[in-house]
Amino acid sequence: MTQNKSAYLLLEDRTVFRGKSFGAEKEVVGEVVFNTGMTGYQEVFSDPSYCGQIITFTYPLIGNYGINRDDFEALHPHVEALIVKEHCTAPHHWRKVLTLEELLQEKGIPGIYGVDTRALTRRLRMCGTMKGMLIIGREPKAEDHARLEQLALPRDQVARVSTKNPYHCPGRGKRVVVLDFGVKAGILRELTKRQCDIRVVPYDTPAEEILGLKPDGILLSNGPGDPQDVHQAPQTIKSLLGQVPIFGICLGHQLLALACGATTEKMVFGHRGCNHPVQDVESKQTFLSSQNHGYTVATESLTGTGLKVTFINVNDQTVEGLAHKSLPAFSVQFHPEAAPGPYDTRYLFDQFMEMMEAFKTKKNSTRGAISYAT
Repeated sequence: MTQNKSAYLLLEDRTVFRGKSFGAEKEVVGEVVFNTGMTGYQEVFSDPSYCGQIITFTYPLIGNYGINRDDFEALHPHVEALIVKEHCTAPHHWRKVLTLEELLQEKGIPGIYGVDTRALTRRLRMCGTMKGMLIIGREPKAEDHARLEQLALPRDQVARVSTKNPYHCPGRGKRVVVLDFGVKAGILRELTKRQCDIRVVPYDTPAEEILGLKPDGILLSNGPGDPQDVHQAPQTIKSLLGQVPIFGICLGHQLLALACGATTEKMVFGHRGCNHPVQDVESKQTFLSSQNHGYTVATESLTGTGLKVTFINVNDQTVEGLAHKSLPAFSVQFHPEAAPGPYDTRYLFDQFMEMMEAFKTKKNSTRGAISYAT
């Protein structure tokens, strides 16, 4: 059986972790990262932001409540592989329709279990995320490492996960155009709860076409990879600034910063999990947040951009939120829709709704100026 075959994780620094195979039986290469969430594995590996990555789950038991029909963040997961300490072969939950292994086999995703995930996580924290190769049924060879060393990871993840054609989620409220860099279903759910009329468009849709949809607001979605690889997006966003309210989430937050003249930088091992504390700079209130990113906005690059910091990460002081000082635009690095994670910051969707209403009021009236900074 597949799960009885030996499997090896080979890292680019020549470290090898041994385990056993489960899920699809194939060898893959990807960026090895770790997620610290205790639950929500289904939402995690179906999040398009993990495109091209091999996820290490730090929680020791994964799959114990199975897979259900409701908790997918995308129909087709783009993750390369899963690494777990132990996977549950007999899950029990009233919503379960598949086991984790059955789902991985169905989607063609390999996994490795029996790995010392604590040691692997310590390695990634010390050395940073790195390329890794999952090898099944044989021991790694010298040529495997040579191939891994020479292989360049893809940089077109956004193009791979973004919708190829626009689609419509009808509603009777505000019209929101979602610029899809790899949008999670949870974001669309939050907009739907607020009766928004949603138009989801591909990541490379021109600004003129977006404005032609007559939006009340634009949401810049989450997505995978390096924001500097999405070359046309900052210019598109720059053309939209001031013409319609903008709300950016995760990759959308980074792209808004680039559009305003800031820069981004790669983190050592990133933030991935549903227990990251962020603090509101103005109120000093701290929230737990769901996060998934390997890049951050460089604080020193914000001078002269018109942006102000609204949230910071309590653990490492990195930028977690921005708002434009004079234009209706704001963004957060974390995921206010959670999925998985706490709903502490779901109120940001309400702030987006209020911003759209204020902008509409200002357009229809000459009375007084309105401040848009959140």
